[in-house]
Amino acid sequence: MSKKYENRVNELIRQHVCDLLEREINDPRVSDAHVTVTDVAVTADTKYAKVFYSLIGDDEQKAAAAEGLRSAEAWVTRELGKRLRTRNTPHITFQFDQSLEYGDKMSRLLDELKNNDTGTPQVPPPQ
Repeated sequence: MSKKYENRVNELIRQHVCDLLEREINDPRVSDAHVTVTDVAVTADTKYAKVFYSLIGDDEQKAAAAEGLRSAEAWVTRELGKRLRTRNTPHITFQFDQSLEYGDKMSRLLDELKNNDTGTPQVPPPQ
């Protein structure tokens, strides 16, 4: 499969999964958690797709949302089969995306270093 086709399928799946999670899912563990789909990675044969998601909340909310998404995988796959016009309907699995949290942590650390800096660089005198 070409990279262009793979990217198109990734984007189609992302759009449809976002729509399903936003408008049609009935599980309060997912709908109340405000899950954001960050990326989709489909295999070359389009039989499997990982949907990466993120959410803001504590560990308890993240665990509840993960369980809700895990239980909704078959439903999301079935609904995608009705919406997509591809040869294969990929089996969906959800995976938590930690990159946003990691980026936020790095940003806070850099801000902290910037605030703790004395403002003058310590350059050794020339000899």
